[in-house]
Amino acid sequence: MKKEKFKSKKSDTKTAQTKTKQAKRSKVKIAIGLVPQTAKNKIEKPKKSQPEKLKNNAKPIQIVDIKSTDLSNQIFNVSAAPEPVGAYPHARRMGDFLFLSGVGPRNRGSSEIPGVHKNVRNKILSYDIEAQTRSVIANIKMILQAAGAKFSDIVDVQVYLTDMKKDFAQFNAIYAEYFKGIQATRTTIQVGALPTPIAVEFKVVAYLGQELP
Repeated sequence: MKKEKFKSKKSDTKTAQTKTKQAKRSKVKIAIGLVPQTAKNKIEKPKKSQPEKLKNNAKPIQIVDIKSTDLSNQIFNVSAAPEPVGAYPHARRMGDFLFLSGVGPRNRGSSEIPGVHKNVRNKILSYDIEAQTRSVIANIKMILQAAGAKFSDIVDVQVYLTDMKKDFAQFNAIYAEYFKGIQATRTTIQVGALPTPIAVEFKVVAYLGQELP
């Protein structure tokens, strides 16, 4: 009986030692990531900081793709400006002059045209030349700013209207609001159509050279 009791105590001691060793090994394995962690010993990963939302519905900074570091010959593609409908940039600088491609009233990422009303068959019922003219000028300002120019730097304007008789007077009044103090030269031409169903398009040139003494 004594021998059996002694064996039993020995066996209990070995079992306890074995459990202690297994527990230590388990801790080591957990520490080096060899076994899954339990809810108690799970280490929480730091949460990634989320970007702050733009305050006051501010527009994101425009991305300007500039194709050259040579200030006398640069090509500008502006992320917020209407997408070109062909293989051309929004603007190109040559020497002291900045040339803008034709600018219409469309908004970036949309085929909708400000002031245009269509029926269910997508046919234009009417359009607002004032809304389109103001939108064109807003787009021009955006491209000029992205290219490092000001609206007052414009020296020449070409305007294309699809209906001179109907739209000229109203267009001309809106134009004067923005250009009266600039006194850029201007040519206004009637065209049969423009690449997209818009009623007006501007083509402008800005001068970026130094002022004469």
